[in-house]
Amino acid sequence: MRVVSVNVNGLRSATNKGFFDWLEQSNADVVCLQEIRIQHHQLNLEHQPQGWYVHFFPAQKAGYAGTAIYSRQQPNAIDKGLGFALCDDEGRYIAARFGQLTIASLYLPSGSSSPEAQAKKDDFLSQFLPIMQQWREQNKSIIICGDWNIAHQEIDLKNWRGNLKNSGFLPHERAWLDTLFNEVGYVDAYRKLHPSEEDNAYTWWSNRGRARQNNVGWRIDYQIISPDLADTLSQASVYKDTPLSDHAPLIIDYQFDV
Repeated sequence: MRVVSVNVNGLRSATNKGFFDWLEQSNADVVCLQEIRIQHHQLNLEHQPQGWYVHFFPAQKAGYAGTAIYSRQQPNAIDKGLGFALCDDEGRYIAARFGQLTIASLYLPSGSSSPEAQAKKDDFLSQFLPIMQQWREQNKSIIICGDWNIAHQEIDLKNWRGNLKNSGFLPHERAWLDTLFNEVGYVDAYRKLHPSEEDNAYTWWSNRGRARQNNVGWRIDYQIISPDLADTLSQASVYKDTPLSDHAPLIIDYQFDV
């Protein structure tokens, strides 16, 4: 099974950049989108191509945030939201259930624009961690695809020394991921397969300067999985041939079907 995660930075913008052409040749089974920035009344047939089951969770605020899931197989159920307003009002979590497996699309807030934005991001993290802990206690089998807006380790961004005090690489954000992996027990799927890879792992580049051309990037898009799925990991890659947004699709193959 091939699962893809991509922040499209506006679904209409990504459409104009060839997203749906890429989708049809991606060989993906499930594609999780973040930052769709589109409302239900703005959707058209181009956004809902034949052969895909499509589920959207827009933010209440137009032109902002939102998540979606495209799947070749019809899910048994769709879950929207995590039960707290900071997530649910902004459409930041949608999940598709396929039998015992859940595949989710998550868009974690960015804290880079202001101290208030960082406080909002920290609030989200504090409310989300107990939920993820509860899922582990329930032995929930889950793949959480998303833009987590955190680079975990020094190898996860090019200029790590210059970003030690910047949102996305703050010590307490990285420690939050440490807790998620080392204490709660989740697995960073890409790092499981590529424990030391650097340049090829980046999934986001700033629009400033020539960051993408010079590959001055960050790895902030992850597929974080429950430990029962770790042995099913087959291969992982980042698609960079065609810029579909300021993020690149993270593609991971699993050795099972749904």
